[in-house]
Amino acid sequence: MTSKTDSKKRVVLPRAEPGEVYDVQEQGEGRYLLVRLERPEPEQPMSRQDCLRAIEENPLRPGMSWEELRSLTREP
Repeated sequence: MTSKTDSKKRVVLPRAEPGEVYDVQEQGEGRYLLVRLERPEPEQPMSRQDCLRAIEENPLRPGMSWEELRSLTREP
């Protein structure tokens, strides 16, 4: 099989599907290896109930007083 690059440096692969991603590895002396990468399965979004539970379990409140924080972050 022989392919030719176009003006935008693209090569057509006969069995490739639109949107596929390839890793191009240069092996030296004008040789390239194309490895098709698998797309990861998309993660399911959190449900509303899961979000509310996470907010209740991890409130955004400091665990120390302002005076304690000042003493740790200021120079004596």
